[in-house]
Order: sequence, then C-alpha cells, then structure tokens
Amino acid sequence: MQLEQRRLEGWERFQRGSLIVGVVALALCLLGAFFSRQQFFQAYLLAYIFWLGIALGCLGIVMLHNLSGGGWGVVIRRVLESGMNTLPLMALLFVPLLFGLGQLYEWARPDAVAHDEILQHKTAYLNLPFFLIRAALYFALWVGAALTMSRWSELHDANGDPGIITRLRVLSGPGLAIYVLTLTFASIDWVMSLEAHWYSTIYGVHFLGGHALAALAFAILVGGSLSQSGRFSEIVTPAHWLDLGNLLLAFVMLWAYFAFSQWLIIWSGNLPEEAVWYTRRNSGGWEWVARLLIVFHFFLPFLLLLLRSTKRRAEFLAVVAGAIIVMRFIDIFWYMMPAFRPGDFSVHWMDIVAPVGVGGLWLTIFLRQLRRVPLLPLQEPYAREVLERGRA
Repeated sequence: MQLEQRRLEGWERFQRGSLIVGVVALALCLLGAFFSRQQFFQAYLLAYIFWLGIALGCLGIVMLHNLSGGGWGVVIRRVLESGMNTLPLMALLFVPLLFGLGQLYEWARPDAVAHDEILQHKTAYLNLPFFLIRAALYFALWVGAALTMSRWSELHDANGDPGIITRLRVLSGPGLAIYVLTLTFASIDWVMSLEAHWYSTIYGVHFLGGHALAALAFAILVGGSLSQSGRFSEIVTPAHWLDLGNLLLAFVMLWAYFAFSQWLIIWSGNLPEEAVWYTRRNSGGWEWVARLLIVFHFFLPFLLLLLRSTKRRAEFLAVVAGAIIVMRFIDIFWYMMPAFRPGDFSVHWMDIVAPVGVGGLWLTIFLRQLRRVPLLPLQEPYAREVLERGRA
C-alpha cells in the first residue's frame, strides 16, 4: 500500500470513544455547575487553557518549520497541522467562558472595580467590551492562519507547486511575529488578569515556550504511537527520533529558562506587589507542586533527553513526551488555581473531569483531521531526505 493512501482506520474506534468520553465528562461538569457555578468556570478555564495551548503550539511550530525547513518537521507536520486545525473548535469552546467572566475575573465585576484604585487604573485595558474585541481578533488571526496554511499544504500535496512553499514561507514570517504578540496578550487577558494587581514582563513568552513544548511533546507522543502500530516504522528511523528528541530537549531548556528568569527578575526586584504571586504559590501546600515541577518538568526530562539511547527509540521518547504533557497540565494548574485558592492547596473533581471533557472533544476533531490526510507530506522539499534516511 502506498504511503499516501494510508489512513488511521485503526484509530477510528478511539476517535468515537474520545467523543463519548468528552460529552459525558462535560455533561457531568454542567451538572456540577448547578451546585458550584464558580468552581465549574474555574475548572473549565483550566481545561481550556491547557488544550488551547497544544493547538496554538502546533500553529507556532508549523510556521517555524515553514521558515526553517528540515526533515524533522516533515516527520510530524501532519500531526501539527491536525492540531492547529482544531482552533475553530477552540474558538467555539471559548463561548461558555463569556458567561462566567464575573466569576473568574475581579476586574469584570463593577462593584469590585468601584472600590479598588488599582483596578480603576487598569480599566482602559481590562474592560469587557475591549476584552471581547481582543478575543475575537485573536481567534480571527489564529484560525485564519491555520486554515490558510492547511489549505495551501493540501494544495501542495496535490500538485507539488514549489510556489506554494514560497507562499507558506512569506505568510509565516509576519505570521510568527503576530502569533507571538497575540499569544502574549491572550495569556495576559485570560490568565495573568486572574490576579489583576500583579504583573510580569516575561509572562507572555513563558506561556509561549510552554505551549510550544506541549505541542512538540504531543506530536512526538502521537508519532511514537504511530510507529508502534507499524505505520511509521518503515520510514521514520532512529535518526529522525534523535532530531525530535534534541528539539524537545531544547524546548525543555527554553521553558526552564523563562520560568527561572521570571522568578529571578521578581526576586531581585524584591517588590511586595510582585513577590505576592510567588508567596501564594509557596505556601499552603502549593510549594510541593512547585517542587514537583522543578524535578519532573525540568531535571528528569533534561537528564533523560541527554541520552542518545532515549532519543533514538520511539517508545522511550514517547514516554518522556507523555510525562512532559502531564507536567504541562500541572504547571498550568499551579499558575492558575492559587488565584482562586490562595494558601489552600486542593483539587476539585471538576479540575480533572473538565480537562477530560474538553480533551475528548479536542481529540475527536484532531483525529478526524489526521485521518483524512497522508501521514507524510511527500511533496515537501525535505520529504525525499526523510524517505532516503528511512531506506538506509
């Protein structure tokens, strides 16, 4: 069977199961909302930010590959494109959050703003009409870029026109700059403003690095699963996994650099209005989550990814990538939940069920996108290199 004709028929059952699990989990969360509306929106926002981060990370890495080229991107390009094509779904799933802005954000409550001088000072930016306009602009740009690049990529598969590669590169240059700006402001709007008295100048790029890491880890995890099932085993070699493992190591180090830089800047400044953010996350049980992140989000993956033996075997690299995805969720949990539960570490059942629900829908659309395209873009300039390395 030709590689172009291979599809993920074996994952069709998993796709249906993801849809069922997602719908049931979200139904349970909606039931829970009748008992605790505030807890529902907190858990839903957590789930939303996590899965949106993977979709946005896929978009960013695709644009990066359009500019840089290389065989590493050809191997996981279809996974990344399928991930970024879930952005229309994420735009739709953003709508429920609009009904809970007052539950989530202090600046969205007029009574709170009326008695808070700092919130009044930030009203020019943190107000509901401008918040909604910005959100609409973010999604218009993200969805537009994702669908345009996906359409061009499919067109290139059909005719092999080298001019399409040039168009993708031309779009990705300014597109990547706009992507960084919009993601930065979105992280400020949706996460940092949960604690509107606090700010960090490196907050946006920290989220940028985290989203890229999550997306790459997800792509490696899916690629490793495909390799285990025999779909990639004839083409994707240990050398390809080594390239991806090296890139994953670089992203782990980049995330750690951003996280440490934010802490160092705030520690060296020693200003109470800035330090309070870390104070909340280093007391009441939250400090154990921080230590967990230091060990399992950086040190352990860093040490494992230094080993060539880990990076050259798809099954080992997939395990490391899966662990990183779990730690990405814990990192976002640590970033967001102390804003709602300062000094009191706790995990509500909806904190687990909501991510399962949103993830079930996300994986359904992702697999639907992945099953409709060839697993490798054979018309890509570097595809011949991938095929030759696979035959070697």
